[in-house]
Amino acid sequence: MARSGGIAVSRFDRYVLSQYLLFFGFFALILVAVFWINRAVVLFDRLIGDGQSALVFLEFTALALPNLVRMVLPIAAFASAVWVTNRLNSESELTVLSATGTSPWQMARPALAFGIITALMMSALTHFLLPASINQLKARESEVARNVTAKLLSEGNFLHPAKGVTFYIRQIDLDGTLNDVFLSDRRNPEQTALYTGTRAFLVRDQDRTHLVMVDGMALRLDIDGRTLSTTAFTDFSYDISALADKVENKARNIRAIPSLELLTRPDQIAAHEPFSRGQLAEELHLRFARALICVAVALIGFSSLMLGTFSRFGVWRQALLAFVLLIFIEGLRGVVAEPVLGNADLWPLIYLPSVVGLLIATVFLQLAAQPIKLWNRRPRAAATEAAQ
Repeated sequence: MARSGGIAVSRFDRYVLSQYLLFFGFFALILVAVFWINRAVVLFDRLIGDGQSALVFLEFTALALPNLVRMVLPIAAFASAVWVTNRLNSESELTVLSATGTSPWQMARPALAFGIITALMMSALTHFLLPASINQLKARESEVARNVTAKLLSEGNFLHPAKGVTFYIRQIDLDGTLNDVFLSDRRNPEQTALYTGTRAFLVRDQDRTHLVMVDGMALRLDIDGRTLSTTAFTDFSYDISALADKVENKARNIRAIPSLELLTRPDQIAAHEPFSRGQLAEELHLRFARALICVAVALIGFSSLMLGTFSRFGVWRQALLAFVLLIFIEGLRGVVAEPVLGNADLWPLIYLPSVVGLLIATVFLQLAAQPIKLWNRRPRAAATEAAQ
């Protein structure tokens, strides 16, 4: 019989775990879609407005997905734990298990396994996928910023590739010929230059890009002298390489630094890059703490609803309690980060929210296994008075 009971519990564990993972995927997909739509609109306007193709937009979107998943993964794990536990409770499956002698600690095994699986997912994201995606995203952004042709080849629109510069093309032929070109250069506060050409071509010379205009006119306005000079030309070459955004930030994004490098070379990173020891310690240990947070929120979502397993009025109070605890833990993460940024030796504080979450889940499971019935004193006192 014991073996049969063990098989039953094992089947229950696998069933509940599959439900956790199923709804986790659903909630994660919904949350990622919501965050992605908000960011994709801005990204689409910026890239397409600069003349980039839809493939570049999709590439940038894919590279931004690991960071989106990192943000929504704990929330999706918590929502899945609450949803599945409430469903098991409403269908009396937890009641039946409790009646057969299964303790809340045993019923928490699928939630614990689910939390560990989400923690492994979070670890893979924070330690490997996210740094790689940020590095690749920065490299692609630098390439796009240097791509002057993509910024300028947009017909029928007044473009501003740099501050003080306006560029216009009426039409672009299939062979790359630019028709009716207008270029205004106001970067020099003492002199304004206007260039027009009936035709123009973009010519690359190693790392330089030139705009060769044909049959046009150049106007130069001297602000101080208040003089205007006009020059007609048959062909004129204008170096537009300066219009590219060549100001590149040499410092890496702190999230792009590999975890192994943060662990083994914090002093070298702090010496050569604009990051303090506190920032490096906070980033490194936060990557490990995020995985523990996933375990904590999954167990809180399960254990909170176990407090109301036998309630005839539903578990909305317990669900609200779990949500409040989730907000509390997220807020605690922001509080403990400040001291670590100032003093790297205080890095154990980063794990405080995870530890607090696990302790709360442990207390709730213990209360579910051995509920405290404070109201029993009053019936006993009444029974004593009746006997006297």
